[in-house]
Amino acid sequence: MTFELLATDTASNARCGRLTTGHGTVDTPIFMPVGTVGSVKGVYHRDLRDDVGARIVLGNTYHLYLRPGLETLRAAGGLHRFTSWDGPMLTDSGGFQVFSLAERRKITEQGCTFSSHIDGSRHTFTPENNMDIQRTIGADIIMALDECCPGNADYAYAEKSLKLTEGWLERCIARFDSTEPLYGYPQALFPIVQGCVYPDLRRRAAEHAVSFDREGYAIGGLAVGEPTEKMYEMLEVLHPLLPASRPRYLMGVGTPANILEAIARGVDMFDCVMPTRNGRNGMIFTWQGTINLRNAKWADDFSPLDPQGTSFVDSTYTKAYVRHLTIAGEMLAAQIASQHNLAFYLDLVTKAREHIFAGDFAAWKDATVKKLETRL
Repeated sequence: MTFELLATDTASNARCGRLTTGHGTVDTPIFMPVGTVGSVKGVYHRDLRDDVGARIVLGNTYHLYLRPGLETLRAAGGLHRFTSWDGPMLTDSGGFQVFSLAERRKITEQGCTFSSHIDGSRHTFTPENNMDIQRTIGADIIMALDECCPGNADYAYAEKSLKLTEGWLERCIARFDSTEPLYGYPQALFPIVQGCVYPDLRRRAAEHAVSFDREGYAIGGLAVGEPTEKMYEMLEVLHPLLPASRPRYLMGVGTPANILEAIARGVDMFDCVMPTRNGRNGMIFTWQGTINLRNAKWADDFSPLDPQGTSFVDSTYTKAYVRHLTIAGEMLAAQIASQHNLAFYLDLVTKAREHIFAGDFAAWKDATVKKLETRL
């Protein structure tokens, strides 16, 4: 995997780049739709690529390991062939999912033992078998196993957690570098920079991760309960420490405004379930602000979902109609809303790229964020 830096914004730390993988190229900044179990909920691959504009999608190791399981994925020839998605893929190691299990897991220096949310069966992730699992899944970009520290953790817990993550990273790299891809194309391993909301721990984590000179770096443990201002502060701490020649991936973030603010602080890659999860509940993201379709004010609004939207669904369906489907519990409402929201997120990062190249990103971002944070 390679990364080429193409442009930078003089008034911020925003960048444009190009990521090249075994399954194609990705222009950054980029948003990656979340396909947790091998699908982006309710959206055909055809629409995901041609209408939404997705170029890379994310899968999750925890969920795919449990179901359909490694035997099925290996027999299929990896997740690409199993799902028929022929573009780039990234897999999260499952660290966040294990973290969120709380009562179902036990973390030690050796690894993490957890109970399946499906049937209660017991399993263990170690750095070594996690690398083997992600080799079997076959994503172009895979994550090191980490512990996702809560955003409100005290310093002692955060430091202990970081030490665990650093040890796991060293073992992940040793295992990854001693094995080969299974399906004839290269894979890249990203370390995850943790450290909670403590600048010295974030610096320590970044320096440790960068010492291994990998193809890219992920930033984890943000948007997990800490104030938004703290998230932005940690990104500012990390910007000068992470190599400019490598992509930066901010995991699990976030709102449209979060994404623009993070781009301004040097981040290149994003993923979040918000466009699809919120869409299934009637929330629509637009260039004018956020709409809750469950509100009665939209019942007789026959304008497009977003007059500035670029998706097929924006030129086809009205707010009143999609609200009707939402209130009626019709599954088509979730499909339309998900497709619209994903297209909006992809359009957002596309516009960001255009303004970085044009040299006016910072001013455009400031004006746009005010609109995006409006509740209509």
